Order: sequence, then structure tokens, then C-alpha cells
Amino acid sequence: MAYTRKFTRREYLAAWAGLCALALIPRFLSGEDLLPSNPKELVTAMQQGGKVLFLRHAKTNAEEIDTGELGNRQGQRNLSTEGISQAKAIGDTFRTSNILLSRIATSPVFRARDTAELAFAADNIEITMELVADDYAGNQMEFMIESTRRLLNTAPPDGTNVLLIGHRTPLQMATGQNFPDSIFPEGAIAIFEPSNESTQLLGTLTAEEFISVVKNQ
Repeated sequence: MAYTRKFTRREYLAAWAGLCALALIPRFLSGEDLLPSNPKELVTAMQQGGKVLFLRHAKTNAEEIDTGELGNRQGQRNLSTEGISQAKAIGDTFRTSNILLSRIATSPVFRARDTAELAFAADNIEITMELVADDYAGNQMEFMIESTRRLLNTAPPDGTNVLLIGHRTPLQMATGQNFPDSIFPEGAIAIFEPSNESTQLLGTLTAEEFISVVKNQ
């Protein structure tokens, strides 16, 4: 009788990082390549289009515990009062930024879905398991990792950007890149530029940097 078991999150991270190192999947910048980002240059890059933007959900209640039950709001870490305000501010900033979005897709986990709906309204977003949090992926973990990587490597229509709203750990799994809270806190945006040969991480913007740059343009 064959023996099978579920991989832990740490094992998945190690496995996918190893594959990246072997160049068996599209390459992303490694941790040591991460340099301080220029917020103004990153906003200009988004305004030019052709980017895939990965928005980490807005700020949450740290004391709440995730149960892994996808449809159970009470069993998830949800947006805090500050996070609700942050999500609305991010949406307002996008609307005044001259950054065109051809698609807005979000994880179904409530903290990401709520961020998307508060920022862009429910009618303008797509909810997809492709971006689900690792704790809620269940037997779709590999599907989530492969889908996230594919989305990051797919160039949007000319002059536009694709916005993905999700979670930090799946992003790390898909890229083999570490995104510590110091550069990618809740509400931050990672800006990727897809190409045929590789996908480049241009940098990361905190919500506060994004809002400040657009406000002062």
C-alpha cells in the first residue's frame, strides 16, 4: 500500500526555491538582488503599463487565527479597522494615478477579497482559487503555485497592468524569492515586468509610499 502525506509550507518553499535555482522554472530575482526601490520610478513604471502588480492584502487583526476553512469568516484573520481604511485609500489612489488596470483578480480568502472589494468594488474584481492563501489551498496547493507563477509571467495588454490581490507566502512559493515584512508589509505592492525570457521584479512599494507619490505628482 502506497504511503502519501501532505507537504508542509516550509517544504514547499524549499522545493520551489530549489527549482528556481536549477532554472527549471521562469527566473526571478534572488534575495540578494533586492535593492532599495525608488517609489517615484515604480509608480512611473506602472503608469507606462505592461506590468503585473501583486498587492498583498491590507492590514489585518494579528490576534485572529486562521482555521483553513475557506468560507468561515469567523475562522480567518480579517482586516482591521486600519486595514479597511488602508484598502479604501489604495483604491482611491489607483483611481487618481493614471495606472490602467485590464484585470483585477483576488484570492477568495476574506482579507484579500475584502481588500479588493473595498478598493475596487465587487463588480470589478474576479475571485479565483489561483491566488488562494496556502493555509486554505488544501489539495490545490500545486495548482495555486503554478497558477500564481503563470499569472506573474503573463504580459497584460499594451498600456495596461494586471493587478493580483493575494498573500505573501504564495508569492514566495511561486517566485522562490523572500519578501520580508520590512519590504513587503500588508498593503504593499510588488511590481513585476514579464518578458519571454524571464520575469523581473522591479521593486516593492508600501501602501504609504504609493499613496504619497501619487498624491504629490
